[in-house]
Amino acid sequence: MQLIEVNDSASAKDFIKVNVLMNADNPCYVRPLDKEIYDVFNPEKNKNFKHGEAKRWVLKNDQGKLIGRIAAFTHDKYISKGTEYPVGGIGFFDCIDDQSAANKLFDTAKQWLQSKGMDAMDGPINFGDRDKWWGLLVEGFDTEPIYGMAFNPSYYEKLFAGYGFQNYYNQYYYSMRVDDPLPDRFPERHAKFKAKPGYEAKHIDKRNLEKHAQDFATVYNAAWAQHGEAKEITVDQVLKLFNKMKPIMDERMVWFAYYKEEPIGMFINIPDLNQYFKHFNGKFGWLEKIRLMLMKERGMCKKATGLAFGIVPKYQALGIDSFMIYESALLIQGKGWYETYEMGWAGDWNPKMINIYKSLNAVQSRRLVTHRYIFDNKHSFERHPVMEYK
Repeated sequence: MQLIEVNDSASAKDFIKVNVLMNADNPCYVRPLDKEIYDVFNPEKNKNFKHGEAKRWVLKNDQGKLIGRIAAFTHDKYISKGTEYPVGGIGFFDCIDDQSAANKLFDTAKQWLQSKGMDAMDGPINFGDRDKWWGLLVEGFDTEPIYGMAFNPSYYEKLFAGYGFQNYYNQYYYSMRVDDPLPDRFPERHAKFKAKPGYEAKHIDKRNLEKHAQDFATVYNAAWAQHGEAKEITVDQVLKLFNKMKPIMDERMVWFAYYKEEPIGMFINIPDLNQYFKHFNGKFGWLEKIRLMLMKERGMCKKATGLAFGIVPKYQALGIDSFMIYESALLIQGKGWYETYEMGWAGDWNPKMINIYKSLNAVQSRRLVTHRYIFDNKHSFERHPVMEYK
């Protein structure tokens, strides 16, 4: 076998190609946009290079055929809650069904991470945010992945276990039919807050994205950053994200809850972009962009996906989530705009979010796993601690 570090355009193209080859037999596979993968490893595009490094390799057999790939990352701000030792990451793993080939890839990543002072590696994860390419798919192979979701052949789980990786935490996706009636408590709680002065829930207006970016940052930083599972986000970062999303954003699917005009909750959803991207074979030039806008205008995407959800802590457990969700349902249900809705993953360490999903009568659609491998048994393995709520 021949291991090749990715350091030029030819090997970078091979890195993309491996993923396509390994998933070629699965009709549910949706090829990610090539540019988005390239951008992960481009210091000019990925802000995480300010805090760490990334390295890529591809693996060929003795005949020169591509049989695997892997990336490894260090990030001095990678938060691994409850861990008191340095942890690196691996991701974008693909490999033929051969343990020796997988071991060569894992060993290479391990050795590089050790040279950078790491004591363990988590994976497969992304050199970036957790909403993309995070975790190993172990349940849910018979449905097309939603945009940004990790997707892989079923035998990968065996390769990770065979090397010695352990289940650090499970990641659960839930889905439902958009027009399925919500449980009775949703209209009841909605009516309660509707009758109280000062409370309102409304969807965004694209003409006022700067205000909505401020609302998002306020709720996000209060609901998530305090737990140590995410760093604080700035208004400028959110506005940049919103402007990037603007061409595909559906105002009717992005909601905020307010009390006396102060943002206290958010329910952020988008059309599942994979319903468009699956037609593009990894490309996204001007022709694909025109095709996307035409498909959008024709309402060809019938699947929505959850992007972010949060309630400011002092308003949690009051029913604000039900109030906001039901207000959105009153607008969306019965219109035929969307047929199915799949929520972004929630870790098993976040039981409150999982309970919210279940409260919608949603059903678990997939399970992914983030694994951990501790180098040379330096530390005892412990699963990710359950989130503590204040």
